[in-house]
Amino acid sequence: MDLEKQPQKPVAPAEPAPAPPAPAAPGGSLRASDADRDRIADILRDALAEGRLDAEEHSERIDAVYRAKTVGELEPIVRDLPAGSGVRREPEHSYSYGPDDASGPADNLIAVFSSTTRKGRWRVGRRTNAFALFGNIEIDLTEALFAQRLTTINATSIFGNVEVRVPENISLRGNGTGVFGNFEVVNLEAADPQAPVVVINGYSVFGNVEAKPKRGKWITDLQERLRKHLGH
Repeated sequence: MDLEKQPQKPVAPAEPAPAPPAPAAPGGSLRASDADRDRIADILRDALAEGRLDAEEHSERIDAVYRAKTVGELEPIVRDLPAGSGVRREPEHSYSYGPDDASGPADNLIAVFSSTTRKGRWRVGRRTNAFALFGNIEIDLTEALFAQRLTTINATSIFGNVEVRVPENISLRGNGTGVFGNFEVVNLEAADPQAPVVVINGYSVFGNVEAKPKRGKWITDLQERLRKHLGH
């Protein structure tokens, strides 16, 4: 007896495999800030001065810097240059300071109808008194050696000018008054809680007291530089 063929049941189509989870956004997708662009421009400027780039290459890369929207677009522009990996620099070590000695003598900088400058590689005292009378005082800490964590600068300006410049990776704080003058301190907080702290106190009368970070200047080897400076 012939068996009747049973009808075949249609096979259900296979369900599509679930889509893999979207990868996390890479760090390079972080939006670039003006400070990020300016820092890369500083690296390019140094490379031009050192002869690593010619004028045409420098111009092309500068254009790319200010067109960049993210940190990831900035990094390749200086990848083949010294400090090129430093688009976003983070502290890599703890700082080392000497013993606290609040009784030590203060450094005194005085400019009366004159100009006084302290800059370059020098050891910063715990306290500095700066007095300008119809004069100008410039204090540049961007290459200085900090033997202590807290440095206090007492600035007085009478018909004069006191300017303080610090590197970008320290903390900067201020407390003062301007009387028919200007007292301006750009507050700055370092990412590393052990980084040096510079406090500006004082006042100006028909004068100017100003303290702010110097763009592109970073202290990255305080401990080693201090040891060499002291001859250890």
